Amino acid sequence: MSAVLWAVVAGVAYGVFQAVNRRTLIDMGVLESTFVQLLVSSLVLAGLVLVARQGRVPVLPSAALSLFAAAGLVHFLGGWTLLNRSQQLLGAARTSPLLATVPLFGTALALAVLREVPSLLALVGMLTIVAGVAVVQLGRARRADGAHLPWWRALATARFGLGAALCWSISPLFIRRGLALADDPLAGVTVGMIAATVAYGIVLAVGRRSPWRGVPAAAMTWKVGAGVLVGFATWARWVALALNPVTVVLSLGLLSVPTVIALAPMLAGRQLERVTRAVVTGSALVVAGALVLVAPGVRSQP
Repeated sequence: MSAVLWAVVAGVAYGVFQAVNRRTLIDMGVLESTFVQLLVSSLVLAGLVLVARQGRVPVLPSAALSLFAAAGLVHFLGGWTLLNRSQQLLGAARTSPLLATVPLFGTALALAVLREVPSLLALVGMLTIVAGVAVVQLGRARRADGAHLPWWRALATARFGLGAALCWSISPLFIRRGLALADDPLAGVTVGMIAATVAYGIVLAVGRRSPWRGVPAAAMTWKVGAGVLVGFATWARWVALALNPVTVVLSLGLLSVPTVIALAPMLAGRQLERVTRAVVTGSALVVAGALVLVAPGVRSQP
């Protein structure tokens, strides 16, 4: 498979995962859903590692292990928890464009950490993303009883999806540094996934919460399917990051947005996933702004 095709597969597969995952959150809590998602993905990735290495466990440098584990805690424990909460609150179609704001946070982090001043074109891209998020969220400014929500409360509901995007803008920093020490994307993502799964298991154990109690069999089946999908999508993304510039992976990752908008209403039901004109318009603005930000040479000015 070509380098670019890995990024395409990762973007589309992640969109399919988001649509399937929304179906599971109808009958499962956020913490329980995230843990099952992590556990299934860990098993899938561990199986892939053993098959690829013919039963041998790869040995990685301790520094790479630490970086991969850190990436997993940020991306999976933090990002996936916020993703599931956002989908439960807003639905998959409205959450997806929020997740596409990763380049916006990447540009902000470059300014704060590397002192890279955004160029004029980058500022245009950033403002376009912000406008898209506002359109998506303000289009939801109506409660179930028909009353309008104040605009600030409508925008505040975006915090979980934006938090997930922030986590996902940070994790590639650990991923790329880890891959520079150990060029093994499959082993790296497996280490990160297992680290997040163990941490989540501890959280549930301390809180005395069972991920299996009271969950319908149908919901668990959907969740297992979502875990398999996201395990594959995550592996494809790490392979893409090892083979392509980050900008290429981020750009093609935006394919998840139209994928979610197309599939979520069919899987979760149109009563829960209402793809309105505001959702489509706002998503288009977010994607357009993100594409501007990840274009070569746009982020900083001389």
